[in-house]
Amino acid sequence: MDVGGSRIRRRVSVRKRNRPSLEILFAAPTVAELRPGDEEEEEDKEEEMVAGSRRRKTVGVQPVENHDSEEDMFGDYDSFAENSFLAQVDDLEQKYMQLSENREHDADLATADLFSESIKHNKLSITTVGSFIELKTHEHTENQSGHKDVAVEPGPDLLCELPSSQVLYFENLQNSSNDLGDQSTKERDWNPSSHKTVSEDLLHNSIEQLQQIHESSSKVRTSSDVNRRKSLKDVLKSTMAGNAKAQTPIFSRTKQLKENLLSEEINVAKKTIESPSDDLGPFYSLPSKVRDLYVQFKGIEKLYEWQHACLTLNSVQERKNLIYSLPTSGGKTLVAEILMLQELLCRRKDVLMILPYVAIVQEKISALSSFGIELGFFVEEYAGSKGKFPPIKRREKKSLYIATIEKGHGLINSLIETGRINSLGLVVVDELHMIAEGSRGAVLEMTLAKIIYTSKTTQIIGMSATLNNVEDLQEFLQAEYYTSQFRPVELKEYLKINDTIYKVDSKAEAGMTFSRLLNYKYSDALKKMDPDHLVALVTEVIPNYSCLVFCPTKKNCENVAEMICKFLSKVILRAPYVAKEFLKRNQYKQMIGRAGRAGIDSVGESILILQEKDKQQVLELISRPLENCYSHLVQEFTKGIQTLFLSLIGLKIATNLGDIYHFMSGTFFGVQQKFLLKEKSLWEITVESLRYLTEKGLLQKNTIFTEKGLTQKDAIYKSEEWFQFSFHITKLGQASFKGTIDLAYCDILYRDLKKGLEGLVLESLLHLVYLTTPYDMASQCDPDWMIYFRQFNQLSPAEQNVATLIGVSENYIGKKASGQAIKKKVDKDIVNRLYLSFVLYTLLKETNIWSVSEKFNMPRGYIQSLLTAAATFSSCVLHFCEELEEFWVYRALLVELTKKLTYCVRAELVPLMEVTGVLEGRAKQLYNAGYKSLTHLANADPEVLIRTIDHLSRHQAKQIVSSAKMLLHEKAEALQEEVEELLRLPSDFPSIEKA
Repeated sequence: MDVGGSRIRRRVSVRKRNRPSLEILFAAPTVAELRPGDEEEEEDKEEEMVAGSRRRKTVGVQPVENHDSEEDMFGDYDSFAENSFLAQVDDLEQKYMQLSENREHDADLATADLFSESIKHNKLSITTVGSFIELKTHEHTENQSGHKDVAVEPGPDLLCELPSSQVLYFENLQNSSNDLGDQSTKERDWNPSSHKTVSEDLLHNSIEQLQQIHESSSKVRTSSDVNRRKSLKDVLKSTMAGNAKAQTPIFSRTKQLKENLLSEEINVAKKTIESPSDDLGPFYSLPSKVRDLYVQFKGIEKLYEWQHACLTLNSVQERKNLIYSLPTSGGKTLVAEILMLQELLCRRKDVLMILPYVAIVQEKISALSSFGIELGFFVEEYAGSKGKFPPIKRREKKSLYIATIEKGHGLINSLIETGRINSLGLVVVDELHMIAEGSRGAVLEMTLAKIIYTSKTTQIIGMSATLNNVEDLQEFLQAEYYTSQFRPVELKEYLKINDTIYKVDSKAEAGMTFSRLLNYKYSDALKKMDPDHLVALVTEVIPNYSCLVFCPTKKNCENVAEMICKFLSKVILRAPYVAKEFLKRNQYKQMIGRAGRAGIDSVGESILILQEKDKQQVLELISRPLENCYSHLVQEFTKGIQTLFLSLIGLKIATNLGDIYHFMSGTFFGVQQKFLLKEKSLWEITVESLRYLTEKGLLQKNTIFTEKGLTQKDAIYKSEEWFQFSFHITKLGQASFKGTIDLAYCDILYRDLKKGLEGLVLESLLHLVYLTTPYDMASQCDPDWMIYFRQFNQLSPAEQNVATLIGVSENYIGKKASGQAIKKKVDKDIVNRLYLSFVLYTLLKETNIWSVSEKFNMPRGYIQSLLTAAATFSSCVLHFCEELEEFWVYRALLVELTKKLTYCVRAELVPLMEVTGVLEGRAKQLYNAGYKSLTHLANADPEVLIRTIDHLSRHQAKQIVSSAKMLLHEKAEALQEEVEELLRLPSDFPSIEKA
């Protein structure tokens, strides 16, 4: 993978190596210690080695062990400042002096082996300090068996990880190899097969000196042990100093470069020790293991040029906020992932990634769980009903929170409330253009505004394929901007009118040119089923390439899916509509951008099917610029600005009118207020919103200023009575804020829950299901009265009593079903909400969405959306009740109901469905195959899963196992933290003073 060559910074590890015990150093001598001679002499020494090794086993020699650390992925290296090598020599000599005289020959041989191996090992350690590469030396084993001297030669992967100075050394070494061949042969004629470095030559001379000293000392045993040890230290110090200073009379230029390199790397190491850095490795400050994982898990071996340019921007290096925009499929997500890994591994901070939809959150959880397992961080899901507020505070490992827009907002609120917002190092927002889309855009804007206002250390990264008025977003986020038009695969756009295909051409006068006619024979029956000729278009690419068809509604998707069984690189837009609204330019670009997959397709095609009546609108669509992003904070009144003010006061970010107005000035709306506000000013809107919240009983006001207390700066607001007040949140306001309840329904919810306490029916789940059925979906419901009446009559007496308690009678439903006039007024929203609760209740009993769809004559997509919304709303109601003591009875009940709505399967399948990517069908397969718990999945072999489970790919199997392992580790960590919390001495524990 291309990592930018010499532009990448290097850092030297300062961690001390786990040293082996002294017994490990007593090993057979290597070839470096064997003097040159004939084969018979070598065989004699070989026999002596074997005998010596047998004798040495009797004094407790242990086998060599490899000391690896999962935390330090680059290994551990000696520090020269600690003189650890000399300490080893002292300890070894102490042991050597204790050996019996009758083993002098064996001890001499072992000591010689120690000198050579230790110096050689120390030399290798110096090299690895500079290059940041862990060299695992296996010469010891090879020398014991075959006496072969193996040279360590740099390969292509090795050179990729070396500093620029060392790369230059190897290049010069290769260029000068021919010139130095003769000289090298003469210098090494005692062993022509060896290929030693300068340091090895120097150390060989040192070894010979040591051996001479040792031989002379063995003849004169009466000499002082202190003098002998002192002379040994002097020689070793001299040898190491020679390596470090790189001053040698050797004439070879290659040797001089090598010595200079060594000195340079030692200086770098010293500087790194003095000034710690976030740089942990060669892959954009990340360990090389990250690069290997991308190759292993995603097949990514090289970054695009724009990705490298973006990652090396000064603004990124300085951790400034950044917005970057590229066409869909350009590789934006990979840049974000690398930045997230830098924050998790290098800076040791938590990260939040905000994605637009639950399905995308789950997909990203599955993709990144493998990285979390390998690199040691948690991947936590915040979508639907999943997610803990506030998040668990981890002891050591950091967390990557992957959340939907709404859950991300709740997470930020909880971190601010608990004073942990600074633990969040990075927030990544995918599809940043969503900030302009209704109530969800307003929630996203609130989230980002709170981060900017409360944390000066949290970096924000936003990305999108469709941004136009970037300047406003830059001002709001205080961000730099990067853009490129790069696409890995060429995209061709077409329009289809009747049987004719036109190519989109901006240079043509009409905006399009004729391409071809569809040539596909249709039967009369197929013409009726497929008036838009979808089959003809799909069969142009299937089965060799894939095809994606966009439909305007969920029901239309189901019908098309029945007609076309396989979605197999072409994109087809069946109509220029999303529901009943005409397609926007941003939406069109998002859809067609998915055509063509990098590494698979050479070209991508998009075809927009349209009728003659839509031709003019479509021509304008394909030629106009992208729509601008505008704030919806004020347009979405109860979900926008009022919810924002309630949370600001609840979190104590701002508690008076002046502070709230100041906060609003820094929002996206504040940036755009000049052209968004025409009738009222921002000040007037702020005052109106606070008045509404106070009248609704969500806020209370307290006087903080008097006439004398007003400063000169505040005098301009003297006429505003509201400026004299501070605000605090009420219990109902706190419950609404914590439950993220739409303020339009918070008082209705409170009334329904209060009324439910008067006669809560617990013989079945129907009453609880009704209380957690979303209000907003009830207003859109249009019941089938005959089905309504039939389902009502199938209820038990207790269940019918639920309908009576909430105000819906059998007589009313019967008259509606028969078409009779009704004089008595009944709340339509309550009737509709009860009908939807029938749908959900039936689904919980049968757990089969297909049968429920037929029973209520509803599209399966609508029922699935209803179930997801109900699970989310149930979780919100639970948090709402937790803040109000009077609703304590609901807490335990809603915990179980939320779980049932989230999974909607048999109880035994719930543990399996907690794993991201495992839905009901897959859970049944796994359960029937014997995988009945989370532990079973976490310990499963992906290869066995592939053979056991039908239609399970290797990629899916690995993701399931990784997700299960991640979830298991999270639960184990949470239990461990709970244990430690229980055993920890309380901070307020009373101390007993001595008399």
